[in-house]
Amino acid sequence: MKGMTQSQMSKSRITAYGEFTRVRMEMAFPLRWENSYVLQGEDGWTVVDPGPRSPENEAAWDGALNELGIRATDISSIVLTHHHPDHYGLSGWLQQRSEAQVWMSKAASEAAWRNWGSAQQESGTNGFVEASIALCRLHGMEPERLAQLPAHLEGFLPQVDPQPEISVIEPGLPIRFGGRLWHPIETGGHAEGHLSFYEEATGVILCGDAVLPRISPNISYSPGGDEHPLRSYLNGLRTLGALKVTRAFPGHRDPFENFPERTVQLLEHHEQRLARMEELLQGGPRSAYEICISLFGDSLGIHQLRFALSETIAHLVELEDRGRATRHGEREVRFGLK
Repeated sequence: MKGMTQSQMSKSRITAYGEFTRVRMEMAFPLRWENSYVLQGEDGWTVVDPGPRSPENEAAWDGALNELGIRATDISSIVLTHHHPDHYGLSGWLQQRSEAQVWMSKAASEAAWRNWGSAQQESGTNGFVEASIALCRLHGMEPERLAQLPAHLEGFLPQVDPQPEISVIEPGLPIRFGGRLWHPIETGGHAEGHLSFYEEATGVILCGDAVLPRISPNISYSPGGDEHPLRSYLNGLRTLGALKVTRAFPGHRDPFENFPERTVQLLEHHEQRLARMEELLQGGPRSAYEICISLFGDSLGIHQLRFALSETIAHLVELEDRGRATRHGEREVRFGLK
């Protein structure tokens, strides 16, 4: 991007798909970008998942809106699929500039406040950071890796500041934005209260991170969140897979059309992962961290390692729920075969 004008940068980020416009927002490796979508409706423009806050992404939005001929005040609503910083982060910043309503599910708004709430920041402590470190310690993470967690976790706070004022999307009630009537479908596993937006008349779905075309969404066991995240995710995949989807607009990678088949592939992927973890437990009880290193190796950076460990815990909990594994210990948890 070096040497490019703001106009050239915005053009390189913008892709039109009929009435849908995607604006790509930069984020950390390996995902590299997050998909924001811009749709025009009767009462103004809607931005879906504006991306993580950074100076680069603020400039990217300025350039993209200019290129599209949209003033900030033309934005009437900001719709969020979930609370993760790469989707939620710029919503407060964009709300301040546009005075638009920010919409998300009640569960997602509660998770956002629990993780990123300003009350925690003002007190000088962050309960989510402390609870996340305690969870990783409980499941066997090595001390030198634990020492990397505070800076890593606190690094998300600038990406979500300022916090938006939230309007809650009521479960089961259609919502209109972008000139279309959408059915919000709440699923769990990847994030509490994750919403996909399905237009039954056309079969189009804005699916956030619930279903991705080329990678498996991270399924995390998170402190204070869903105690059975993989079960929630698998149930959600079955719900989404039953829809008559013709085209899916995901939070990462490109729009795709094999949505039902992709839900089946993801279901199979997690069954294979469960079977592999069961094999790894045959030698005797092991911590989630030991299983994680066996599966993903010991060269991951702290960002990817935390996700990998959280996903490992989620799968081991599912094995326990199915009666195929049992946990031992209190100060350090280990899992063994039933």
